[in-house]
Amino acid sequence: MAKLPDINGFKSENLLKSILKDKFARVAFIILCILYLSVFLASFISPYFKDYSNRNKSYCPPSKIYIINEKGKLSKPYTYNYIRYFDKENFDTKYIEDRTKKYQVKYFAKGEKYKLFGFIPFDRHFYDVEKGGELYLLGTDINGRDNFSRLLYGGQISLTIGFLALLVSFPLGMLYGGLSGYLGGKTDFIMMRISEAIMSIPSFYLLIILASILPANMTSVQRFTLIVLILALIGWAGFSRVVRGMVLSIKKKEFVIASEALGASNLRTIIHHILPQTISYVIIAMTLSVPSYILSESGLSFLGLGIQQPDASWGNMLKEAQEFVNIISRPWLLTPGFLIFVAVLSFNVIGDTIRDVLDPNSRER
Repeated sequence: MAKLPDINGFKSENLLKSILKDKFARVAFIILCILYLSVFLASFISPYFKDYSNRNKSYCPPSKIYIINEKGKLSKPYTYNYIRYFDKENFDTKYIEDRTKKYQVKYFAKGEKYKLFGFIPFDRHFYDVEKGGELYLLGTDINGRDNFSRLLYGGQISLTIGFLALLVSFPLGMLYGGLSGYLGGKTDFIMMRISEAIMSIPSFYLLIILASILPANMTSVQRFTLIVLILALIGWAGFSRVVRGMVLSIKKKEFVIASEALGASNLRTIIHHILPQTISYVIIAMTLSVPSYILSESGLSFLGLGIQQPDASWGNMLKEAQEFVNIISRPWLLTPGFLIFVAVLSFNVIGDTIRDVLDPNSRER
């Protein structure tokens, strides 16, 4: 079996171990693993499907789970349903627990059938509540939809958009920058002016303009795909300039001259001999680019120009928290913002650690 190439003296199989020696990177890595595993298993973990809605429980507070009964003894986990009433004095809708009936919380219980991993028929859920009961771990939104379930389904979009954009922008940026640096001369001049023109475009405002002119009848899947492509087509230019600078310093080395002497084509020399030497920078840049893509999608969805309701993303879920009354009286609506912060911070910590491992000189600058 072929071995992966070494990266700046590190064997690829030992790279992860070197990164995880840093305690902050280790915590960030564990957090990201939990987030991605949770959204990957959203149908199994969430008690409700993404199209669930109970209009009678608009802005219902988080359910309380009890493990100690009225006698002060340990019992199986249970909860109470909420009863909604209108407070005439404060002119507000409020909820109180209905203590007349308990509902047991069940684990690995049978429920509605779904496709585990997208293709395996399955009918078990990580947790559920007894028939007739309602369990909202993070409350509900204005339409009575379970926030916890929507966080998991919304994370499938918010946490994957960065990697999908990288699949387009980084191969394009590497090849473009590699060709520009290797060919040099007028070709290099023209190609770099094109990339500079693209870099001069204010990306976020361009995203807003493009997203706003998309047809209103587009599905969220189509809109999601277009957002990924737009982000990718904007993000490659700056990356290509750095690759081009690295190629200029590499193309005069002996192994490149030897490849040319053996009759290898320009494209083969670039792809097989020059670009692999930039892999350490590419890994660092990819890790540090994911947070920007997550923030861009969240920002667009927050403004109503990204993923549209009823489909969820962390950005459009956070939109409800922009009202002051919701921040004060319904703090559970801020959870998507907290998850965006945690995910972006974790990626940045790991990216900084990878840079320190692959480029030790960066710590001395």
